[in-house]
Amino acid sequence: MTAADMTAGGMSAGGMSAGGMSAGGMTAAELLNAAGVDSYLAFEARQQPQWPDAEALAIAVAQLRVKPPLVFAGEADVLREHLAAVARGEAFVLQGGDCAESFAEATADRIRGKIKTILQMAVILTYGASLPIIKIGRMAGQYAKPRSSDDETRDGVTLPAYRGDIVNRIGFTPQERTPDPARLVEAYNTSAATLNLIRAFTHGGFADLRLVHEWNKGFTRTPAYSKYEQTAGEIDRAVRFMGAAGGDFDALKTVDLFSSHEALLLDYERALTRIDSRTGNPYDCSAHLLWIGDRTRHLDGAHVEFMSKIKNPIAVKLGPTAEPSEALALIERLNPDAIPGRLTFVARMGADKVRDVLPAIVEAVRDSGSPVAWLTDPMHGNTFTSVSGYKTRRFETILDEVRGFFEVHKAAGTVPGGIHIELTGDDVTEVMGGTEEIDDEGLGARYETLVDPRLNHQQSLEMAFLVSELLQR
Repeated sequence: MTAADMTAGGMSAGGMSAGGMSAGGMTAAELLNAAGVDSYLAFEARQQPQWPDAEALAIAVAQLRVKPPLVFAGEADVLREHLAAVARGEAFVLQGGDCAESFAEATADRIRGKIKTILQMAVILTYGASLPIIKIGRMAGQYAKPRSSDDETRDGVTLPAYRGDIVNRIGFTPQERTPDPARLVEAYNTSAATLNLIRAFTHGGFADLRLVHEWNKGFTRTPAYSKYEQTAGEIDRAVRFMGAAGGDFDALKTVDLFSSHEALLLDYERALTRIDSRTGNPYDCSAHLLWIGDRTRHLDGAHVEFMSKIKNPIAVKLGPTAEPSEALALIERLNPDAIPGRLTFVARMGADKVRDVLPAIVEAVRDSGSPVAWLTDPMHGNTFTSVSGYKTRRFETILDEVRGFFEVHKAAGTVPGGIHIELTGDDVTEVMGGTEEIDDEGLGARYETLVDPRLNHQQSLEMAFLVSELLQR
């Protein structure tokens, strides 16, 4: 990124402290207040931790408010333009990463493995469907998780629920489970380090399309590996042909990988909101894309109100209880000006409900004329506890929801715009099935997730090949 990009993208505004003065003589806090960003404080904020130390929280928030932005407004605007193309059927979204990132796993090897997996999936999709693939990571900020209960009880002992590394630790002791505001700052620092690595890998030669064979190094050889190698060989021949014909390889050398996470902790998101120096508009500079979860999409809730004020592209998860009228009301609240690329709906219905619940919602949104992009999250609606006690999902069920999502859009004449999945570059055993045929007994071999089960590298490639086939129909 050039210095010009940084200025145009809001670096000067992003670096302004809460007490700093703008060119117009207003402080950053006054500018944000004028933009109405703090209106969410009058609404109920669900799924927030009970911070035990108000003073410690105030100190952490004050530190975050003077930190540089993690992303820039100009970058978020580029993603919004890409998502507008997705809604028109001119591109496809691949959004993936951990269910819940952990501070301990923010290592170069782990991050590189996830990036490799996303790059490989994108290559499969691009080559099979002949569409640009918009790559978005559930990375560099996915540290908070909603919970069904505020507390967890084990053997008669009740402690606060684990809400992600940004709040507390997963160990079951009073010290580890007590929400600690200092972890908000640690989340910022870990996100910054992760983004630095993402940018280095995607713009430093690692993502060069001429290295498609190299991306498989270090992964276990599997049937999906062999199929990928065949695709990579075909791409390699096409690239060599382009070179012989005098083609320009600049577009093949780098990729854009945008960051995203659920905007769950409003103290954190508000503290990283900045005024863009170009436009005077507020952007949440914690990620390029933020989403509202299925448990916090209430029209009278603080999350919807907060997200209505920022100018990032935003998404909303719609679960099986969502109604067409609610989707239309969310459009009116979050994108009243019908800005292309501003709003994405992510359907997470469950394979047994997607064909029954989603059609009416898609048709209502279609008839409204609003430019909404549609993604499928086939993970969250298909979770169950195995006989051996592991929280898991069945690979075939996940694939079935993806198929159902495409069927619904085909019937409605609308655009299936992308997939939103939880994955890792590691050879974990968290999701049952796939060509590896992971069974209940096999889950214990490498079950490593902190919260929800993820597709491993092999299963992720299998998913990409299936979606590629669906896009060709």
